[in-house]
Amino acid sequence: MRIEHVAFNVPDPLAMARWYVDHLGFTVKRRIVDPPYAHFLADETGAVMFEIYHRTDAPVPDYQAQHPAALHLALVSTDVEADITRLTAAGAQLDGGIDHTPAGDVMAFVRDPWNVCLQLVQRADPMI
Repeated sequence: MRIEHVAFNVPDPLAMARWYVDHLGFTVKRRIVDPPYAHFLADETGAVMFEIYHRTDAPVPDYQAQHPAALHLALVSTDVEADITRLTAAGAQLDGGIDHTPAGDVMAFVRDPWNVCLQLVQRADPMI
């Protein structure tokens, strides 16, 4: 078995998909133009994908109220500080500070404009 995707119920999948394409470099693999307006977004490798949609029969989680350790989408960064600057200029918000681990990793949490938590990860020794 392998993972195909993880899904997030969000209030505005069309605007969110545009932001992820414009600011994170994701590509839309499939879009459904009728409710629930699903968008399947792939990372730059094309090997990892997640889905965003707006299902009215299920609650949209209160992403802002969730601690970053409870749920986040981790993204590889080659320069965490530069990515924070770029993403906050595009409407994201830093959630906490920049962490430097004993292993040499650099990490930070930012929330996208819909309050979904993204973790920017710059690994000293990449895991994948």
